[in-house]
Amino acid sequence: MHTVKIRKIGNSLGMTLPKEILQKLKVGEGDSIFVTYTADGIQITAGNPDFEREMAAYRKIANKYRNALRELAK
Repeated sequence: MHTVKIRKIGNSLGMTLPKEILQKLKVGEGDSIFVTYTADGIQITAGNPDFEREMAAYRKIANKYRNALRELAK
């Protein structure tokens, strides 16, 4: 577990993440991270959770409608 402090950055508040956390998230300067509210608190991820759900829905129907999707792509 890591503890981070909230600091004043200009007119805002922010926190600096330790290098180990950035490496685990595989993010660096200029990358986006996503904050999701959960029943237990918040979750910080490098991937967009909405996109992941949409891709899962696509994969579920992609094989069934393979030919129709191929025709639509033309």
